[in-house]
Amino acid sequence: MINFYQHLPEYVRPVAFSVGNLSVYWYSLMWITAFGVIYFLLWWRIHKNESDFDIKFIQDVTVNALVGAVVGGRLGYVIFYDLGYYLAHPIQIISPYDFTLDKWVGIYGMSYHGGIIGVSIALAWSAYKNKKDLIALFDFIVPAVPLGFMFGRIGNFFNGELVGRITTSPIGMHFNNEVVLRHPSQLYEAFFEGIVLFVILWNLRNRKLQKGMLGVLYLVGYAVVRFGVEFFREPDEQLGFIVGRLTMGQLLSLIMFIVGICIFFLIKRKK
Repeated sequence: MINFYQHLPEYVRPVAFSVGNLSVYWYSLMWITAFGVIYFLLWWRIHKNESDFDIKFIQDVTVNALVGAVVGGRLGYVIFYDLGYYLAHPIQIISPYDFTLDKWVGIYGMSYHGGIIGVSIALAWSAYKNKKDLIALFDFIVPAVPLGFMFGRIGNFFNGELVGRITTSPIGMHFNNEVVLRHPSQLYEAFFEGIVLFVILWNLRNRKLQKGMLGVLYLVGYAVVRFGVEFFREPDEQLGFIVGRLTMGQLLSLIMFIVGICIFFLIKRKK
């Protein structure tokens, strides 16, 4: 049984199915599933009269947020993780064809922190356009976000990417036909950034918290969990460790944590 578990990545294929020359990856399907789950949870809350937002507005928000996540996630990866390369090859930011290698390689590389910036801009635009309260919108949405995010990390696992650091623990797995065992850090993130954070925020969603506090809890909670899990995740090859033994993900999570704490004190001061 332990042998099957450790070799599990070898039984998983990135491609869900192919139609002719077109291949559909599990990662893409997980993205779609993530937003579908988030939308369903928000619809359910409206159906249960947990919010004054109407379903048409939430449909508009979901579409805008999807665009913001894709654009922000991609630009975040370019800026935070491989700016030098993309400055030299700007067409690769949006082109699935590598002219240097003369072959189709697809578009790869997304940043969560860039994605959340993109989604925040999309939510701000939706709230402004529809004359809604942006802070209330954040508080309404964030309890559902972690469960959707869990599917994104499962997509990373199917892709065999964002693998963990080498370990001798039996909990490790063999990725990409390597002999060594590595932490399944994608699954760690799916559990802690997804399920655990979801359970906490979902159970707090209808508590009488000060407006904006759920958004703060999400920012701070995700930053803390991501910072911790990064100790088990292999640093990005092109970056390595940035400051001491800290990775880019940890530095961005520190910034996210500080932003969350600053918003917390602004909320308290406003009260």
